[in-house]
Amino acid sequence: MTEYNFYCDESCHLEHDDSNVMVLGAVWCPKENRHEINERIKQIKVQNGIPAKAELKWTKIAPAKLQVYIDLIQYFFEEKNLHFRGLLVPDKRKLNHSAYNQTHDEWYYKMYFGMLKAMLIPTERYNIFIDIKDTHSSKKAQKLCQVISNSMYDFSKSIVKQVKPIRSEEVQIMQITDVLIGAFGFHNRFFSDNGHRSEAKQKIVRLIQEKSGYTLQKSTLLREDKLNLFVWKASDV
Repeated sequence: MTEYNFYCDESCHLEHDDSNVMVLGAVWCPKENRHEINERIKQIKVQNGIPAKAELKWTKIAPAKLQVYIDLIQYFFEEKNLHFRGLLVPDKRKLNHSAYNQTHDEWYYKMYFGMLKAMLIPTERYNIFIDIKDTHSSKKAQKLCQVISNSMYDFSKSIVKQVKPIRSEEVQIMQITDVLIGAFGFHNRFFSDNGHRSEAKQKIVRLIQEKSGYTLQKSTLLREDKLNLFVWKASDV
């Protein structure tokens, strides 16, 4: 039995914002490897002249700092103990929650569980960490824990040991999650003009495509172990 840590994040998850996409994602690794992985990410920053405590984020990608993000993505694909699962809703503006007698929040938690469940094995143990977004993060963690436990009949929490909010700037692995879901969403997002199509960000998208062999626009096979992607459709409810 192995214990794993999942580091989860989200992008454009609100029902009404300026984005057509919503992305949920998680990077995970064996719990016993988390310290060495976090230290390696710090080393990548320092080697690129960036303080170890500085936070790497998709929104911060710029030409002057591009190399550290290239090195981070290359490290993700080289490190055998790191894995990613991402779920993309390609056009949330077409959602019709009333047709399914649900609220956006209820649907959101279904999607979160849908993102995670394909990676969870009943014989293993898991710690799930979500990025703190606001003062509601603790309630979100409690709700997600309840949804997972009920859906997996894991009422004693023997499979998923905890769902806990953490700060991404304090956990290096979470920063990989942010960059990967950022790339997944960016590549599938509609922009009103080309001004938002940052060339630096496009270079990171192309690097991920090259390393993975995937377009980032279609679902991968369910058993894909490194970069596992699911492009959701309404019929998947």
